[in-house]
Amino acid sequence: MKAKSRFLGIDDAPFRFSDETVPVVGVVVQAPSYIEGVLTTLAEVDGHDGTDRIAAMVRRSRYLAGLAAILIDGTAVGGFNVIDIDALHQAVDRPVITVTRKKPNLDSIETALRRRFDDWKERLAIIRRHEIESIRTEHGTLWVTYVGAKPDDVQNALSLTTVRGVLPEPLRVAHLIAAGIIRGESRGRA
Repeated sequence: MKAKSRFLGIDDAPFRFSDETVPVVGVVVQAPSYIEGVLTTLAEVDGHDGTDRIAAMVRRSRYLAGLAAILIDGTAVGGFNVIDIDALHQAVDRPVITVTRKKPNLDSIETALRRRFDDWKERLAIIRRHEIESIRTEHGTLWVTYVGAKPDDVQNALSLTTVRGVLPEPLRVAHLIAAGIIRGESRGRA
């Protein structure tokens, strides 16, 4: 991965657990910050279609061929619609990296899953499949899981795409757009 590589950042919009679906926004950025395109899809809140919906969104995109990697804000969309990064990687043949600002508390996640879902073991197994690693950039520390890339590639992708703050620009912009779609205006930390 080098300067001017293209990255797709994916984030879901704000939602209520009473909602049936949540918008999912993808932003294609040529590193470090040139926005080339926006993709959208819908995923079920607490459903099982997130991986397939994102894969379909990426596969039908004209940007797929030029993507260096896909960055996802966290391991799920719409609550606990868990993204299987192995299946996504296989479907689109691109490295997939989940990114969070704070280290996920897997014990708390397990407790929440146990309380809400009969299939909690399957959802948790997908989340735990890859070790959560910390990646230090000049802007701060991020917590990641990944498939289809080496640790140096992940470090490089995060460094190439972070302009200000700690969050990579494709994720920051996807967050802003997703919030703007639902609230009419983005707000909060992006």
